[in-house]
Amino acid sequence: MESSNRYTITAALPYTNGPIHIGHLAGVYVPADIYARFLRMQGQDVAFVCGSDEHGVPITIKAKKEGVTPQDVVDKYHKIIKKSFEDFGISFNNYSRTSAKVHHKTASEFFKKLYDTGKFTEESTQQLYDEQAQQFLADRFVVGTCPKCGYEESYGDQCEKCGTSHNATDLINPKSAITGATPVLKETRHWFLPLDQYEGWLKEWILEGHKKDWKPNVYGQVKSWIDDGLRPRAVTRDLDWGIPVPVEGAEGKVLYVWFDAPIGYISSTKEWAEKTGKDWEPYWKDENTKLVHFIGKDNIVFHCIIFPAMLKAEGSYVLPENVPANEFLNLEGKKLSTSKNWAVWLHEYLEEFPGQQDVLRYVLTANAPETKDNDFTWKDFQARNNNELVAIFGNFINRVVVLTNKYYDGIVPEPGNYTEIDEQVLAELRAYPAVIASSIERYRFREAQAELMNVARLGNKYLADEEPWKLIKTDEERVKTIMYVALQIASALATLSEPFLPFTAEKLKNMLDYGKSSSEAVISTSGVVLEDSEENEWEQIGQRTELLPAGHEIGKAELLFSKIEDEQIQKQLEKLEATKTANEAENKKAEPQKEITTFEDFTKMDLRVGTIVEAEKMPKANKLLVLKVDTGIDVRTIVSGIAQSFKPEEIIGKKVTVLVNLAPRKLRGVESEGMILMTENKEGKLVFVNPDEEGVKEGTVIS
Repeated sequence: MESSNRYTITAALPYTNGPIHIGHLAGVYVPADIYARFLRMQGQDVAFVCGSDEHGVPITIKAKKEGVTPQDVVDKYHKIIKKSFEDFGISFNNYSRTSAKVHHKTASEFFKKLYDTGKFTEESTQQLYDEQAQQFLADRFVVGTCPKCGYEESYGDQCEKCGTSHNATDLINPKSAITGATPVLKETRHWFLPLDQYEGWLKEWILEGHKKDWKPNVYGQVKSWIDDGLRPRAVTRDLDWGIPVPVEGAEGKVLYVWFDAPIGYISSTKEWAEKTGKDWEPYWKDENTKLVHFIGKDNIVFHCIIFPAMLKAEGSYVLPENVPANEFLNLEGKKLSTSKNWAVWLHEYLEEFPGQQDVLRYVLTANAPETKDNDFTWKDFQARNNNELVAIFGNFINRVVVLTNKYYDGIVPEPGNYTEIDEQVLAELRAYPAVIASSIERYRFREAQAELMNVARLGNKYLADEEPWKLIKTDEERVKTIMYVALQIASALATLSEPFLPFTAEKLKNMLDYGKSSSEAVISTSGVVLEDSEENEWEQIGQRTELLPAGHEIGKAELLFSKIEDEQIQKQLEKLEATKTANEAENKKAEPQKEITTFEDFTKMDLRVGTIVEAEKMPKANKLLVLKVDTGIDVRTIVSGIAQSFKPEEIIGKKVTVLVNLAPRKLRGVESEGMILMTENKEGKLVFVNPDEEGVKEGTVIS
C-alpha cells in the first residue's frame, strides 16, 4: 500500500429520529471503523467523517407525535448518537450535524453553483396536497397501497415490503399521514437534477469502470437502476424544516434531504479541517485522494448514482473509489425496526454490558451481512464470546502472561536454538499481517477477523503441542524458547487486533508493555484522533524476527474477556419478548363494526351452551368435521370447518357456544343443524368461544 495516498472515508449519516442500533453498526460503522483504523496503522492520511442527518419528514412526523419541535427531536438524538459512538470507540476524525451553520452554508453554496451553471431543470408538477392540514405532502407524509406488491402501508417514496422506489402519486388509495384524509393533486414548482443526462457517463464510469472491483450486490443494484432508465429527480421540497432553497421565489421550499445529506460529508470535513488547521479541499478535490463510502444497501442508489451525479455536475470533486455497501442485519429472525423498537440499541448495550464493546464489535463483524442479509441472535452472541473470545483469544494470552510471570518474574526469556516447529510457527506468524491486510483492503472484514483469530489459534495450538508446563520440570532451556515464541505471537496479536478489537488491543499492549497503546498513538477509544503512528507496527510483524526482545518486562495478567452467563442472555430475550408483546397490542386491529342491528333482531338468535359428544372427519374434505353436540335440547349434527385446527379426539367433551336456531343446511350431503361460535387468537389459530365456568349446564341460554 502506497503511503502517499490520502483517504476520505465517509459513514452514512445516521438519521436522528432514534438512537443507533446493531443493524447500523454491522452495516456501516464497525466496518468503516476497522478500515479507518487499519489505514492509519499503515501511516495513511485519513479523514474519517460522519454526522447526524437532521432534516427530512420522519423527524417532523416524530415531532408532531411527541408534541415537540423538530429541533427538540434532533438535539435529543444527536446527543445520544454522538455519545454512543464515542463510548463504543468509533474513531471518527469528526462527527458533525446537518443543522450546523457550516453545513447550511456548504449545502446552500453547492446548490447555488449548480443552479447558476444551469445544471437543474425547473418544473411545475402535480403533487399530493392535504387540504385539511393545508400543506403539500412530502413522500413520508403519504401512505397507501404499493403499486407493485399491493402492500397497504407503503410510503410515498419506497415500499418497505418489496423495496421498490416510486413516487407518492403512484400509490393506490393514498392517505395523508398527518390527518388521514385523502389528498388532492395541486400544482407546485420545483428544481430537478436531470439524472437522465448522466446515464451515459454513469454506464461508462460504473458499469465498465467498476465491474471488477465493486461488490456484486452494489454493482447489481446500480446496473438495475441504470438499465431501467434514469429520470430527473427533485432536489427541493415544500416543507418548513430543512435548508431554505437559496434562490429568489423559493419561499416555503427547502433542499430535499437526499440532496443535502451527502453534502454533510463535505461540511463535516470542513469542520474538522478548521479545528485542526488543515486544508479541507485536498480531501475532496485532489486526484490522489481515495473516497470510500460505507453505507447500507438502502442507500446504494444515493451514493452510487445521485451523489456522484451531483459531484460530476459541480465539476471539482473526486468520485468514490468504492462503495462497499452491506446488506441488512436481522434480529432474532425479524427485520430490525426503529419505529417498532425491535432492536438492540447501542446506548443500552453499553450500559448493560459495561466494558464489553469489543464483544459486540467481534460478533457483528463475524456475522457481518457483507453479501447477504444475516441474523443476530443473543445465543450466538453468547457462544461467540464464550467459545471464541474467552476460550481461544483470552485463554492464549492468559496462559502466556501467567506462565511468563510464574517462571521468569515477567521478564521475556532468552531463547535457545529453534526447532523446526518453532521456525514454522514464526514463519506462519510473519505471513498473517499481509493476509489480514489483503482481506481488509478488499473490504472482507469478516474474513480478516477470522484470520486474526487464526493467529490466536496458532498460539494455542503451539502451547498445547509443546506443553511448557510439563517440560519446565525436565528441560528449562527448551521452555525459555517456547515462551519466547509464544510472547512474539501475543505481541503480534496486540497489533493485529487493533482495527477489530481496539479496547482489547489497548489492554493487551499495556499488559505486555508493547509498542504504543491506541490511546497514545493513532486514536483514543473515545473516538478522538490524536496523531498518526510514526512506526508501522503492522509491517514490522512480517519483517522483524523479534517483537518483544529478551529482557523486556511485561505486566501481570488480567482477563481480556469474561464469560457471559445464561442469565444475562435471558434478560435480553425477555426484553425483546416484551417489545414483541407491546407491538402486538399496539398493532392489533379489530374487525370493523358491522351494520347496526336492533335488540329485537338479536333476541331472535338462540345461543346455548353445548358439549361435543362425538367428532369425526368428513370424508374427502380437508377442512370439515362432523360433530354430535348435546345442546341440552337434543343431540344434533353440526358440520364445522375446523378440521385443520383440531383433531377429532381433541375436542370430544369440549363445551362450546352454539347458535341452535340457525336454519339447517346441507354440506356434502350431511345436514348441519346449527353453528358453533369460533374466533382466532393472536397467532391466527381458531379457538372456541367457551363458557368455561363450572356449573354451566348444557342448554343454558346465552343472553
